[in-house]
Amino acid sequence: MTRKVYDRRVRPTRLVAILGLTGMAIATASATPQQILRGDRVLRSGVDVVAVTATVLDAEGRLALGLPREAFEIFEDGEPQTITQFTNERVPVGLGVLLDMSDSMFGQRMVDARAAVERFLFELLHADDEFFVLAFNHYPHILTRWTSTPEDIRAALADVKPSGGTAIYDAVAGALPMIGRRTRERAAIVVISDGADTASDLTVAEVRTSLLRSDAFVYAIAIDSPSRQAINTRVNAAALGEITSQSGGRTEVVQDMDGLRAATARIAEELNSQYVMAYASPRATDGKYHSIRVRVTRPGYKVRARNGYVGVAKPRSE
Repeated sequence: MTRKVYDRRVRPTRLVAILGLTGMAIATASATPQQILRGDRVLRSGVDVVAVTATVLDAEGRLALGLPREAFEIFEDGEPQTITQFTNERVPVGLGVLLDMSDSMFGQRMVDARAAVERFLFELLHADDEFFVLAFNHYPHILTRWTSTPEDIRAALADVKPSGGTAIYDAVAGALPMIGRRTRERAAIVVISDGADTASDLTVAEVRTSLLRSDAFVYAIAIDSPSRQAINTRVNAAALGEITSQSGGRTEVVQDMDGLRAATARIAEELNSQYVMAYASPRATDGKYHSIRVRVTRPGYKVRARNGYVGVAKPRSE
């Protein structure tokens, strides 16, 4: 079986196979218990447990911190669920950075993007987080495996040489097996791109389907330069928004590298301020789609969390 990946070696004609791999590698519910929170606040994702990460904003649009378990409600398929495990303290994150290395990123733009990524990972997030970097042009290239060592990231970014087209959707799908193999409890993906998708085998709809088997928040930073560009090459913020909003993440549109630095700072602040909770569901491993809604019972608050999942049980270890 051939597939278009993700480690500089193989490139297929179609990415349908990666959707199957993603479903195997990433499970909303696992047959083997997985520790989600540390210390005396241990949250375990088991055969019937669904873990949910949530971002909460107050009426002024500021991140709301320190809310108790009693302030939250979770609904699956419209039915209220009992929150069995909860924390409002920071939980370590496994984060994949997906960096556009198409030819439009040549020169100073790539230099500035590298600097913004390094600051994001090693100044704005926490030392107990873990990262990988995937660069993409007309197909994705995994530059690092999971690491928390700055030198690994810097060396990988230094080797990036922009060229070719832009395959954003393939890059997101290609990152999901890595997300499924993380050792940190939360998961996030940050996509940085300055152009429209011109080279993916996958469609937006197919990426959205694959994300239903992942608990990762997906963020996108769209660099939409005010300089003259062909309409079909300008970054498609609407398409990125379709991908990110389903996961509980969001898309930011910026015009330059100053905007990129500010956007990564806002995303880091959000990742540093999220809630993690879980509930038991008898449907968590039935292989079907189930909607999720998280709300705060107090007036004026807005919650962002993934809006659904497909229950897939992880195979037991031999």
